[in-house]
Amino acid sequence: MAHLVEQMAYVGAAPWHGLGSRLSPKQPLEVWQREAGMNWQIQHSPVHFKADTVGNLGTIHSFPEQKVLFRSDTKAPLSVVSSRYQIVQPGEVLEFYRDLTEVSGYELETAGVLKGGRKFWALARTGQSTALKGNDQVNGYLLLATSCDGTLATTATPTTVRVVCNNTLTIALDGTTRAIKVPHNTRFDPNAVKKQLGIAVSQWDEFMFRMRALADRKVQWHEAMGYFMNVLCEVSPNSQLPEVLPNERALRKVQALYEGQGRGATLESARGTAWGLLNAVTEYVDHERRARSNEYRIDSAWFGQGAQIKQRALDAALQLAA
Repeated sequence: MAHLVEQMAYVGAAPWHGLGSRLSPKQPLEVWQREAGMNWQIQHSPVHFKADTVGNLGTIHSFPEQKVLFRSDTKAPLSVVSSRYQIVQPGEVLEFYRDLTEVSGYELETAGVLKGGRKFWALARTGQSTALKGNDQVNGYLLLATSCDGTLATTATPTTVRVVCNNTLTIALDGTTRAIKVPHNTRFDPNAVKKQLGIAVSQWDEFMFRMRALADRKVQWHEAMGYFMNVLCEVSPNSQLPEVLPNERALRKVQALYEGQGRGATLESARGTAWGLLNAVTEYVDHERRARSNEYRIDSAWFGQGAQIKQRALDAALQLAA
């Protein structure tokens, strides 16, 4: 398939990945479901196979321990999974936000489908917002995503977006994310997830307290280089440098973003600080890192190797400010 994104919708300014069709604010979930390409069901069928016999007249057998998942609209196959696999429908991801948007002040901002329907997500702004030095605004979001091919548990992730550059970062404290994960061998219970999320979302103040500490932590040139080497090349600050640096292109690009080329790099909060180091890496992952397309970039930045790099960057920045 040429594109990972099947369809997508957003409100407000274009999202950081630049994909999707724009909606006016306060649309009902039914409009979101249609415009985000999530108005279909995952259906399933037992696995069948054909066994040749004498005379090439095949006999159809079933394999009840596995089932094929496919789309209700196109009948396109999505994956083969265990018969115990618990399906989460695209509509359930949006429905998760109904009371949050109607009662709790959340606002859906983007939703869509990746990999032809194998992954789908919705992202809503929580209403939480903090401004760091120099009016560097950071807003709180909640990302709910799942897959039907075994690559991603149903995961609710408190997330931040830095307004000046649209950098996205998973909220994590003490080296662990506050994501709530429901594996597909367990039934997805949205109410139980929301109860757990109440604790995670309440940690916004503590997380932003740590981000303020990063903005206050001035960084020397040698510390910045050690940080980037650690995060991007996985070379510890005290180890001997290899003759050929892995990921040298990324290292140079992130250094340039940190030294002024990055969006928001010259703000008081970021110039010469650990917050600036962290945002140089997140901007690189979200906007600059090599990818076959923006669709691949969003998949990596939220769910794949890009997300791991950003987590490593956050952990290393917090260590600097400790």
